[in-house]
Amino acid sequence: MTTDSISQSKSEFLKYSHSIGICVMEGRGFMFPVDTTVGKDGRMHTVSRAWVNASSNLRITMYDIESEYYGVYGEFGEGLGEFRWPAGMAADSAGNIYLSDEQTQRINVYSADGIAISNWGVHGSKEGQFDRPSGIAFDPEDNLYVSDSINNRILRFSKDGIHQASFEIEQNLLNRPWGLTFAPDRCIYVADWGNDRVCKFNEEGEFVKSFGKRGTGNGQFRNPSSVAVDVDGYIYVADWANERIQVLSKDGDFIAKYRGESTVSKWAQEFLDSNVEEAEPRSRSNLEPDPDMFGGDPHEESAHIEKYFWGPTSIKIDQKGRILVTESNRHRVQVYERNP
Repeated sequence: MTTDSISQSKSEFLKYSHSIGICVMEGRGFMFPVDTTVGKDGRMHTVSRAWVNASSNLRITMYDIESEYYGVYGEFGEGLGEFRWPAGMAADSAGNIYLSDEQTQRINVYSADGIAISNWGVHGSKEGQFDRPSGIAFDPEDNLYVSDSINNRILRFSKDGIHQASFEIEQNLLNRPWGLTFAPDRCIYVADWGNDRVCKFNEEGEFVKSFGKRGTGNGQFRNPSSVAVDVDGYIYVADWANERIQVLSKDGDFIAKYRGESTVSKWAQEFLDSNVEEAEPRSRSNLEPDPDMFGGDPHEESAHIEKYFWGPTSIKIDQKGRILVTESNRHRVQVYERNP
């Protein structure tokens, strides 16, 4: 069976469920979100990175899969619970929320309700130090894995910030690693952003294999930003510069790819219902122009076709197996489910 026929036969591997989000400067919604994590109670936490001239819009938004809103926490700064350039999120077994900050070079820790608890981290290249910590993930024993991006390595810490191990700094194998996950097979999968591939390590930090190379074809990547693995071993990759997500088998073979199917979120619909002056011109707009108009450039396609992913920075799997894709440029999370 050819790769194209596999793509066709597996095109319904995932089904779109709904979207959550709206672009707002404060309160309910997001402003250039970069990552999402799910707490022990099923509550979702999405961090907004905003942009340099809108630092007051940085925050973490709390909500659930049904779009129920629970408030925000965190803000721009360097004090307890504050951050300047947030990157990755993860939740420990107790439901505490961890956030990496590339600019302050530290990990922030919050309670499940968003109360600041502590922070830790030191800038540098020595053992246990950071240079732009990005993706983070816990294993079942509450050890925290961190993509130490500029140092091209993965670090492992206790949940309290005690350094335990460093992966692959000696071999210089990684190039600007970004998102990562600790998978059910007890291996670590890393979105190797600069090398346009996904790398797999065992839990001792030994390199196992890599998947993909630079390109736009099936199973190829351009600056992958995030990776997740489900209980059956399927690998989900946020193929950032190709504006899509891809699904691979546990052996790294291409299964399917998706450009996005977003509909209007509950929050966005409530806004349109109460703001007729915005809803009326929108109703006359072409939100799904012909992709051929954009010369095959996925960035231009996504910028003009509203349902498409635009800046898919993060892909996570919740406790019920739903796939959550955080889109930075569309200020939303698209939710997908596995087909039976």
